This record gives sequence, C-alpha cells and structure tokens, in this order.
Amino acid sequence: MDFEIEHTWDSFPVQHEPVSVGLRPDEGGVMMQISAPLFNDPPAPLGKPGIPFNELWNYEVVEAFFLNDVTEQYLEVELCPHGQHLVLLLSGRRNVWKQELALSFEVSREETKWKGKAYLPWAYFPPNVTKFNAFAIRGSEGKRCYEALYPVPRHELQEGQEPDFHRLEYFKPIRFNTLLGDEWKQPKSELWLLEKPDVLESNT
Repeated sequence: MDFEIEHTWDSFPVQHEPVSVGLRPDEGGVMMQISAPLFNDPPAPLGKPGIPFNELWNYEVVEAFFLNDVTEQYLEVELCPHGQHLVLLLSGRRNVWKQELALSFEVSREETKWKGKAYLPWAYFPPNVTKFNAFAIRGSEGKRCYEALYPVPRHELQEGQEPDFHRLEYFKPIRFNTLLGDEWKQPKSELWLLEKPDVLESNT
C-alpha cells in the first residue's frame, strides 16, 4: 500500500519530488516505509537518533495518522530524517493520552534524499482503524512548509486559515484487509484497553 504526498496542506501542488509513504504487512504489525527529499531544514534535533523526541513536529518530519473515525481514537507517528521519532496516542481531537512510545526506526540518508523504516506494532493502533492521512513538514521558523496526502480542499479554505493536521474530517478510508486479506481482523490492543491520560494536547 503506497501513498505520495503531492499537495500542500491547502491543496497546491508540491514543487519537488513527492514524499512517498508505504505500508507493508509485518509480523505483529505494519512496516511504515518513507522515501523523501532531504531538505535538512531546520537542522537536526539535538536528541539522539533512535530515541523519542518531544515536539518533533517543529523539525523536518513525515507523519502518519491512523484513525477510528467513530471514536476519534488515533495513532500519530512522526519520523525525522535524522533518526528521531515521536509516537502519540490520542483519544479525541488533539487529546494526547500517551506519547514518546518506543519505536524500531532505521534511517539512511544521501545528500538530497532520505529513507526510513519504522515498525508499528498492532498494540499502538486504536481498535478498528478506518481512516488515514499523512503529512510532511519542513522549513525554518517563518518559512515552514506543510504538505498533506489528503489536504483541505481549496474551496473550503477560510481567510487566514492555518494548517492543522488534526482536521480529522479530511482523512480518507484505509482498509488493512487490502494488505492482509479479507479474513484478517485487527488484533486487540491491551494498550488501548488501559487508556489513561498523561498529557493534554498535540500541536500538529
């Protein structure tokens, strides 16, 4: 299952090779694969590669959101070309109840490109994922660029509107059965059954 982020958050075409996001079945979860231009702007976060980094959305990242659109429970995964990552679990729009979960994430970089592979265990996914969106962010302060797989349609934009990746109404359907067969059922997550809030809000 492959996706290309071909538009900015407000539906204008990107002016570079699109960011590619792939989802592949893996034992006990999904392998998320990234292939993207490397802008190196802003510079790398100060955190160690392979370690969760809070507020990673302020750097160059590719993000994927997996949503149950009935309960508004969703998984947010942020991956940085420098090896840092951030995984958040949300229940209700922007309502983060768990963050900085461990992640197996590998990165390779060339001068103008980067690739990444992150293993997402089923335990991180909310029950009955129905919708999906993916995003890319880059640029230093004042020149941030926000791109979306499923952007806000141009005719729905309001004057002065800012990018907001938590506009869940613009997410589109995803069927993991396409990857795993018609008989497959999403495994239950003990983590989501133990849902307990420990933080309040995500900014991206």
